[in-house]
Amino acid sequence: MPQLEVKDVHTSYGLSQVLFGITLDVEEGEIVSLVGRNGVGKTTTMRSIMGLTKPSQGSVKFEGKEIAGLAAHQISKLGIGFVPEERRIFPDLTVWENLDIARRPAPAGREAWDEERVYTLFPDLKEIPDRPGGVLSGGQQQMLTIARSLMGNPRLLLLDEPSEGLAPKVVEDVRDQVKLLKESGLTIILAEQNLGFILYLSDKVHILEKGEVKWSGTGAALKADKSIVEQYLTV
Repeated sequence: MPQLEVKDVHTSYGLSQVLFGITLDVEEGEIVSLVGRNGVGKTTTMRSIMGLTKPSQGSVKFEGKEIAGLAAHQISKLGIGFVPEERRIFPDLTVWENLDIARRPAPAGREAWDEERVYTLFPDLKEIPDRPGGVLSGGQQQMLTIARSLMGNPRLLLLDEPSEGLAPKVVEDVRDQVKLLKESGLTIILAEQNLGFILYLSDKVHILEKGEVKWSGTGAALKADKSIVEQYLTV
């Protein structure tokens, strides 16, 4: 059984339909990427999984349980974490306080994410536990947002555009940290436009266009087929 099954999901914002039958499976321990130009439905797919925008049709199952229609806080308690593109840290809280407020016990039999473990993954944060979130650099805020989600001990993590707006060196650091998360056994769905970032990390890739999956395959297959990149990803 896949850890996550999304089947024939349609989602709208008011009268404007954005997703038209999205279907994908995610196996435990995989990184699965949603790729495409701006406005194709990547973020809406994430929001539909997380319950922030409820699908009007279709099924979303997490570890065999139907979650379409549940509220976001209920889905979070089941073990799905979400790192939004906007980051949304608490600017008036310190780094440590941002982490502490998200703390949740780990599932039985799993190593818990706590301060020391996230500081090992993001050593920059270990140096600034008392610094307010609002004065952090963009890269530090991105690391804090991911670390805060990890403190909830998710089994599946949704990462929306983690490289957006970051300097190239910081993008490499975040990329390497996401790879370490995969090696720890965490399942990740990644929405991203940075093709190098995607190809370095992904087990499977789904290319979206106009709210539909137009191509699915491995990262290696996408790298080898320049015509697919030119058709769906070249601006």
